[in-house]
Amino acid sequence: MIGKLSDRQMQSILQQNMMGRIGCSSNSRVLVVPVCYAYNGKAIIAHSAEGMKINMMRNHPQVCFEVDVITSLTHWESVIIWGQYQEILDEKERFYSMKYLMSRLLQYTETEKVHHLQPVQEGADYGHFNSNIRPVIYRITIEEMTGRYEHGDL
Repeated sequence: MIGKLSDRQMQSILQQNMMGRIGCSSNSRVLVVPVCYAYNGKAIIAHSAEGMKINMMRNHPQVCFEVDVITSLTHWESVIIWGQYQEILDEKERFYSMKYLMSRLLQYTETEKVHHLQPVQEGADYGHFNSNIRPVIYRITIEEMTGRYEHGDL
């Protein structure tokens, strides 16, 4: 059966996962790449090094974000968000956004029995980033969200 996810189901999928795909465009190019994220109930929080994705989003902040949960070819759920890219520039907000993101990623990795990320501490160089590279911390404010599923058997 194919159907539409409820708001509660979409919120749950966003809350329970940490990997999504961001789609952005600039001029005639479209880029879709995986990103680690945290969902805070209002926005997607993520980080990245400077590069093509960040430059594209700065130039054209209207983006799309997708999270999938795929069990099999006939059993999957997908949430798609349309929203605005916003860099987090305020130092205090950057710190707390990154701390929230890292705490969510740590919760997920601890569940998976993987312990390679370090907690963020005030004044930290953001863990796994080279200390000479300052990450871009950003949010995607949600303007519209939709979700679909298929729950069938092979």
